[in-house]
Amino acid sequence: MAAYEARIAQLGIELPEVAPPVAAYVPAVITGSYVYTSGQLPFTAGGLPATGKVGDREGLVSAAAAKGYARTCALNALAAVRAEIGSLDRVTRIVKLVGFVASDPAFTGQPGVINGASELLGEIFGEAGRHARSAVGVAVLPLDSPVELDLVVEFA
Repeated sequence: MAAYEARIAQLGIELPEVAPPVAAYVPAVITGSYVYTSGQLPFTAGGLPATGKVGDREGLVSAAAAKGYARTCALNALAAVRAEIGSLDRVTRIVKLVGFVASDPAFTGQPGVINGASELLGEIFGEAGRHARSAVGVAVLPLDSPVELDLVVEFA
């Protein structure tokens, strides 16, 4: 088994409690040897650190801030995975990440925003953290969150 839990501690990362659902769903489900997470928002301390669209104009969430929020979304998704399988040491592969960015119509930097999540997964899981990915710009996300993502994770 891999030592991903130790790697998380070594990086000084503390996974949050699983964010409670804001509608009629569960945070994650297992089928076969895969965990599918529901869409995870960048909840910290029970709330969103920012709301609104991502873009380059004044009054919008900056791409740099949104990249940090994508990282937080990934931490929340990993917390949901760990709650289902007991330990992230059981992870064999991060299979797929789908990231959504609430975007100003002129903003085209969605891949850079979602890199916040992808880079975190690489830091923790190394080669097993390399994943297929989509980074999609959307008009609005739940609770006016700037970012949302979900993961598909293989485990043994």
